[in-house]
Amino acid sequence: MSEDRKDKQVTSVNTDSQADTNSRTDTAGETNTTGETNTTGDTTSGETAAATASSPGDTAAADTAPASTDTVVNSADTAPAPADTAPAPVDTAPSSQSYLRHVAIGLSVLVLVFAVVVGWLAYGARADSAAEAARTEARVAAEEQAVAMLAYTHGEVDDQIAVAGEGLTGDFRDEYTNLMKNVIAPGAKEKAISVQVSVQGSSVVSADADSAVTLLFLNQITTSSENPEAVSSGSRVRVELEKHDDRWLVSRLTPI
Repeated sequence: MSEDRKDKQVTSVNTDSQADTNSRTDTAGETNTTGETNTTGDTTSGETAAATASSPGDTAAADTAPASTDTVVNSADTAPAPADTAPAPVDTAPSSQSYLRHVAIGLSVLVLVFAVVVGWLAYGARADSAAEAARTEARVAAEEQAVAMLAYTHGEVDDQIAVAGEGLTGDFRDEYTNLMKNVIAPGAKEKAISVQVSVQGSSVVSADADSAVTLLFLNQITTSSENPEAVSSGSRVRVELEKHDDRWLVSRLTPI
């Protein structure tokens, strides 16, 4: 019995010792954990203290350095640069060249317009002169050809027909020659008829460089074997002319 008690006591003591050992181990672990925490806290506090201890000097230095830097920058900004204040040279060459170019273009346009106007006036003057010359030439030709066509004598009628035909155009020449040779000439020879023609007045109805129309007032004096005394009569004819090889030829003669 006593041994059993001793064993139980030993077991109880061992158990208590084990518990104490475990308790100490837990305490040591907590102590280590707390120590680490304290160490961390101490380290943080030390760094904070060190930062706080060094902060006043550093802050003063930091404040002083930027202040001087700002002062330099401000003086550099406010000081006028010689290049900025000096007036930039004005390049007048391009503007002068542009002005001269515009002047040259304007003068060229004026010269061109002047040349066109002069050419137009010259052309108009030549056209007017040519038209006036055509009117004069056509009127004279109409008067001469009308007399050559309508005047004849019974003794020379054949030769007169040939001469008058030279002043007519092709188709009208054939028509005139046929009428004179087949109708007028035989009667003139038979009855000794002679006709004298004079132009009392003439005018130009229209005329251009190649054609013209004239109006003639004629006076005719006719004699024959049956009526030896002259018989006068007046007539008006419309004469159309065409210009061929610088010569005005009658293309049509129509009594009005």
